[in-house]
Amino acid sequence: QVQLVESGGGLVQAGESRRLSCVASGIIFSSRHMAWYRQAPGKQRELVATITSRNNTNYANSVKGRFTISRDNAKNTLYLQMNSLTAEDTAVYYCNLGNRFTGGIYYPSGYWGQGTQVTVSS
Repeated sequence: QVQLVESGGGLVQAGESRRLSCVASGIIFSSRHMAWYRQAPGKQRELVATITSRNNTNYANSVKGRFTISRDNAKNTLYLQMNSLTAEDTAVYYCNLGNRFTGGIYYPSGYWGQGTQVTVSS
């Protein structure tokens, strides 16, 4: 069955960097679109970054220029490199398996990882 397992979260100081990983199994990873979402306390889950099967990427305005999404198909792993972190980046980060990517819009599937907490102290 499909499984997504995130790791890499933790407590960081403002201005520091962190890299999240998401290992996928049960799918042909290289052929799938993927995304990172995050959910801060009391807020709705929001889309952070997407990457297509062809490595085209898109970012939320709030992270553009600071975060980088990438993938290693040989390792079935999705990454999120986060630089210049601020307190506003504090959230649980989830990876998602894409359902489709149509007209520039990412449509999530029902497959999510368990999430990894990132806490940025200022």
